[in-house]
Amino acid sequence: MKKVVISVGGSVLVPTLESHHLSAWVSALRDIVKDYSVFCVCGGGGEARRYISVCRSLGIDEGTADELGIMVTRINAFLLISALGDLAYPSVVTSYCEAKEAALHGKIVVMGGVTPGQTTDAVSAVLAEEVRADLLVNATAVDAIYSADPRKDSSAERYSTITPADLIRIIMKERMGAGSNMIVDLVAAKIVERSRIPFAVMDGRKPEDIVLALRNGNFNGTLVAERPEKVFPL
Repeated sequence: MKKVVISVGGSVLVPTLESHHLSAWVSALRDIVKDYSVFCVCGGGGEARRYISVCRSLGIDEGTADELGIMVTRINAFLLISALGDLAYPSVVTSYCEAKEAALHGKIVVMGGVTPGQTTDAVSAVLAEEVRADLLVNATAVDAIYSADPRKDSSAERYSTITPADLIRIIMKERMGAGSNMIVDLVAAKIVERSRIPFAVMDGRKPEDIVLALRNGNFNGTLVAERPEKVFPL
């Protein structure tokens, strides 16, 4: 059975106190797990950033702030597990080894952060490499990869397909600007390049899009791969 690793942003799962996309994700994952072995990595979103900001305001060291952020990602992971019910492995896995063992149960495996200093982007990329995934998906609050931040630059180009080397060049360009907020971090991008695992960036507010891509090849987002025409349908 082919393997799919999905990184779901915390701001996608629970963007505000009044709204969430959990029901849509449960519906999409229910379809996907019928045909694929599925792993989900949950981010911390705005809640993790708020806690980290409080740590910094109190002069708490960055390592401790990271640990607190990891706790928030695991809360989001447990929330998704609870919403998935019997579809999911019943506990939040905390290591790559544990994730591989949990997958043997035939359930959706859900995890959050792992190591201080490492984003959940990087966690999902390492996990994809460890389990030899056939596809890595980044479900975020932006619908694709752009040449620049589209919220700041109206002329930013939207990409449907790029190579891993292109992705790294875009990230390095954005890192030169103060306050840049890239859709994926450099560590994750480099792991994607070395592993050669196809990497799909999509609007996480529309989880049905990945179901359509897997089912009939109709993908709406950015596909990062050396030969993107060979990826969908998976």
